[in-house]
Amino acid sequence: MDSNPAGFQLITETSEQATLALTGDWAQGRAHRDFDILRDELPYIQAEELVVDGAGLGQWDSVLMAFLLQCYNQCCEAGLKFSTQNMPEGVERLLRVATTVPEHNPPPDAAPSLLDQLNPARLWRMAWARTHESLAFIGELSLALFNLVRGRANTRFVDFRQFCYQAGPDAFAIISLTSLLVGMILAYLGAVQLQQFGAEIYVADLVVIGMLREMGVLMTAIVMAGRTGAAYAAQLGTMQTNEEIDAITTMGISPMEFLIVPRMLALVVIMPLLTVYANLLGMIGGGIVAGGMGITPLMYIAEGETALGFDHMLVGIFKSLVFAVLIAVAGCRAGINSGRSSAAVGQAATEAVVTSIVYLIVADAAINIICQQVGI
Repeated sequence: MDSNPAGFQLITETSEQATLALTGDWAQGRAHRDFDILRDELPYIQAEELVVDGAGLGQWDSVLMAFLLQCYNQCCEAGLKFSTQNMPEGVERLLRVATTVPEHNPPPDAAPSLLDQLNPARLWRMAWARTHESLAFIGELSLALFNLVRGRANTRFVDFRQFCYQAGPDAFAIISLTSLLVGMILAYLGAVQLQQFGAEIYVADLVVIGMLREMGVLMTAIVMAGRTGAAYAAQLGTMQTNEEIDAITTMGISPMEFLIVPRMLALVVIMPLLTVYANLLGMIGGGIVAGGMGITPLMYIAEGETALGFDHMLVGIFKSLVFAVLIAVAGCRAGINSGRSSAAVGQAATEAVVTSIVYLIVADAAINIICQQVGI
């Protein structure tokens, strides 16, 4: 096969017109320059019109049409006139068909009135649809996990490892800052009351128990809901917009096994580790405040050891596992059920964060009640 690679050159001839000269074969299998180079140059040219010259054009197919349509759309966004010259007749006809009829944009749905929003029947239908959607998602996820246990799932270890890195090391900075400050705040709150009784030393007990059972895991979960849960929703929503999930389904691959399971497993593995790390940073933060109250580090550590119990750590680790599943489910469900527009992706990310936080609060309250009833 003769080597005649595709290429283009932008020539600014006058202030009224710039010429984009095409050369080579614009066909499948022939390498050509990236369109990003031209896209970056177009907004800065001084001409009012871009003329695409096909005099040096060789063979062509859909690759050329895709390139010309990108040029046309980019010129429309930059406010430039777009025209062609010396193009094959077939290219001119296809380009006229593609650009004559503007893209159809359906009108936005009218916002429901306040009366409609408070209609019990409408609220019931929305709640039922949401419940049905959630149950369907959980059912598909359960089947995907069952296939994973059987060794028949299309889940790749490299994806799991990548999501572990995304959820873990990349979150160290924000987890460190929030945990340290939460420990300090917890110590300050306790110090205000305990100083009235001369019992400042028990700040260590308050910080250790509070971080292990409640604040360490809860603050970590909230940070991960806003960071990782929203990221899951945005990633899957963008794939839905680009029809990548449809392509995966068409190839016979389950999106649950290929996309959802590695994300959820990564969060389940990373959350307990981040919780232990947050607990440690919170205790250090409490120790800093205790030092300001005249409590030496040795006294703080000695008193903290008396409050450090296996049951407290077990409750915190159990909560972290539950919270990890809830965050992953909320984020992935919002993303995979997202619409096919950029606005829908943003709504999915927002929905993922709000739903995750509601799940966390409800689950935290339920676990605390259960622990109180069983005496843990």
